[in-house]
Amino acid sequence: MTSAAAYAIPAPDGAFEKVTIQRRELGPHDVLIDVKFAGICHSDIHTARDEWGGTKYPCVPGHEIAGLVAAVGSAVSKHKVGDRVGVGCMVNSCGRCGPCLADEEQYCANGATMTYNTEVDPSVQPEGYTMGGYSTQVVVTENFVVQIPEGIGLDVAAPLLCAGVTLFSPLRHWNAGPGKKVAIIGMGGLGHVGVKIAAAMGAEVTVLSHSLSKQEDGKRFGAHHYYATSDKQTFKELRNRFDLILNTVSADLPIDSYMRLLNLNGTLVILGLPEKPLAVKPFTIAGYRRSLAGSMIGGIAQTQEMLNFCAEHGIGAEIEVISADEIDNAYDRVVASDVRYRFVIDAATI
Repeated sequence: MTSAAAYAIPAPDGAFEKVTIQRRELGPHDVLIDVKFAGICHSDIHTARDEWGGTKYPCVPGHEIAGLVAAVGSAVSKHKVGDRVGVGCMVNSCGRCGPCLADEEQYCANGATMTYNTEVDPSVQPEGYTMGGYSTQVVVTENFVVQIPEGIGLDVAAPLLCAGVTLFSPLRHWNAGPGKKVAIIGMGGLGHVGVKIAAAMGAEVTVLSHSLSKQEDGKRFGAHHYYATSDKQTFKELRNRFDLILNTVSADLPIDSYMRLLNLNGTLVILGLPEKPLAVKPFTIAGYRRSLAGSMIGGIAQTQEMLNFCAEHGIGAEIEVISADEIDNAYDRVVASDVRYRFVIDAATI
């Protein structure tokens, strides 16, 4: 075992504090990464504050990790010392089920090993559960480490490891591109990356936001249209308009009203996770052969595809870099929607 500095939260109502954790010794297929930047995802907050239940403490969150390879195991062939690399939401999976064999490890039938708060053998992590990227170092099996291409700064690349692939995956799956009308609900940490990616794919992009306060940013990111959903006229004007709608917010929305904005054979994809069940009238779906679907991050191969795409098109997250002692305040600001658009921790401050 080797020691690493980290920031952990000791209880749901606690504050982050600097701790020392243990990382496993390198196995033949392991990669040791010096973390340079770690993004803050809203999922980190839900987990750290036990809002989804089942959090194990002390908890070290962080699944948007960008850094440099410090050492590799004897059998590693995909990465070498000095490589610019990233780690997203998963650090392992069974590798033998249908989804894993199809490069869809996020849907592993036996349960993927998430980057933090997943039970593992103590030989993998002494605490018996995974510890995330709010740390100076991580050890990850080589198949779950991706290359960050030159042309993307490590700081703006970090949020792409979760937010980027969360949007890229459904855009690819539902064939966003020229001739397709795509709407993004919400333009926060997820949505703003989705606007950039969808526009780069060639789709006609519309932002559906509560207000017009971010309209200038939306147009700068590539949106062709921007509407305020607080204006009831929006839902009349955009009736039967879109081929694909991606809902990036976790608020309880009137999904039936948004479903009516879909054109024939259109699909609304749930990415944000609201607390209450979704309510859709059967005729809303049947009448225009509309579909309601969901999507969860992306597999490792697709994450690499996303990073390559973003490098080619000059896409990175819009970020505010913070020091590790600002995590608690950053969490409060995320909850208050007071960030444009993603917080990233400078690991040098850990």
